[in-house]
Amino acid sequence: MAGRIEARLAELGLTLPPAAKPIATYVAFTVTGKLVVVSGQLPLKDGVLAVTGKLGETVSVDQGQESTRLCFLNVLAQLREAAGGDLDRVKQVLRLGGFIASAPGFTQQALVMNGASDLSVAVFGEAGRHARTTIGVPVLPADAATEVEALIELY
Repeated sequence: MAGRIEARLAELGLTLPPAAKPIATYVAFTVTGKLVVVSGQLPLKDGVLAVTGKLGETVSVDQGQESTRLCFLNVLAQLREAAGGDLDRVKQVLRLGGFIASAPGFTQQALVMNGASDLSVAVFGEAGRHARTTIGVPVLPADAATEVEALIELY
């Protein structure tokens, strides 16, 4: 029987992807006590990088928001692994960090990151509200448009 968070994902029409394997020398997540740190996740869809390029150049704000949503779905896939397959163990999304590949002069990084933040609240309700940092960067791995990392507390 699916838990309440898996049921909520289904209500939203979302399916979590398999947890992506790290592409370099790091682990996808670490757990210490009740805290989970999820490494930065790229906008993968069906195992393929779905959104590439720079915001304000070849990627629109709407595409950027979809990109951070995909990143957050990949965060959730890692989190499910860290929580032993049970997303109902999530007590609070404490922090999201967003990295937005940005053309010079692009200043709407916060709007782009709302894709991930809004999805966090849609999935977890009040427990999805979080502190956040959003940073514009010149380039991300594999020319990804966005990357999202997370700090989550478990029960």
